[in-house]
Amino acid sequence: MKVCVVIPTYNNSSTIGQVIGSALACCPEVIVVCDGADKATVDAVEEFRGRIDIISYPVNHGKGYALKTALRHAKKRGFDYAVTMDSDGQHFADDIPLFLNAISAHSGPLYVGSRPLDAENMPSGSSFANRFSNFWFTVQTGLKLPDTQTGFRAYPLSGCVMPFSNRYEAELEMLVRSAWKGVKIVPVPIKVYYAPSCQRVSHFRKGRDFLRISLMNTVLVLLSLVYGWPATLFHKLYGGGR
Repeated sequence: MKVCVVIPTYNNSSTIGQVIGSALACCPEVIVVCDGADKATVDAVEEFRGRIDIISYPVNHGKGYALKTALRHAKKRGFDYAVTMDSDGQHFADDIPLFLNAISAHSGPLYVGSRPLDAENMPSGSSFANRFSNFWFTVQTGLKLPDTQTGFRAYPLSGCVMPFSNRYEAELEMLVRSAWKGVKIVPVPIKVYYAPSCQRVSHFRKGRDFLRISLMNTVLVLLSLVYGWPATLFHKLYGGGR
């Protein structure tokens, strides 16, 4: 299987260089998307020019848009899987081989990182948001996952579900719609690092982005009644779930 690593970034100049370097040590194919990033972040990414694939545009469109752009690009380049990771230093690149080994053993599923929810410095809001998301994911799909919020994932690019949404809610949408499509979703235990609050850089807008995620959950619940649950039942009865 041909696998690449996808790293979307906004304004993460203090961490992006280390993230790219550590990812390259585990996988030689890396695609970085500068999603309207500031000059310092773009300059840090440009230092790897020639060693990585860089996609850059001047206006920030959101994480979902960046993921769509990178996944389509990866598919055009002939990759079978894309391992996505965040650029804030939260994910450990030495966990990438866990995804590579899982793909090698069984290609087809969407592999989702599963963080320890008692990790040091984990914000209380993140723990609540994950439980909240896990609950609604089960309502929408009938499936249970220990962590539906992490961005450390391995997407199968054959028939990959591209989100309609462009921001943080896109990852939730992709997970739910993949389940409806019959794609098997498998958790992979990973490590996580949360910087102390005084050093943490987050672009999540608590009011606006939580509202967008809540609206997405509402839409997905409604769609699950007329499409999601019937589709899930069909795949269970007739051998779906790759």
